[in-house]
Amino acid sequence: MVLMPDHLHGIIAFAREPGMKTTVNDWKKYLARNHGVEWQRDFFDHRLRNHDELDEKTCYVLMNPVRWGLCERREDWPWTYRPKNRLPPREGCQR
Repeated sequence: MVLMPDHLHGIIAFAREPGMKTTVNDWKKYLARNHGVEWQRDFFDHRLRNHDELDEKTCYVLMNPVRWGLCERREDWPWTYRPKNRLPPREGCQR
């Protein structure tokens, strides 16, 4: 996950029940109520069908702060979260 100044990118797997829409809506309500976060109305999702798409979207997410000119390298962005049990992204993530 990468937190940007006005949005959040994440690669997340959801259980079939209660599903992605309910989970995201509940999470957004919680953060709005308890932390004053003002969210846009909906969200955008993209289904990842294979490892190549996962690599592509992971690079896109991690490079977002660099594309916005907020840091020089993806490793420099402090608001990135990756579970410790996940491999780091491939080295080919470039601008």
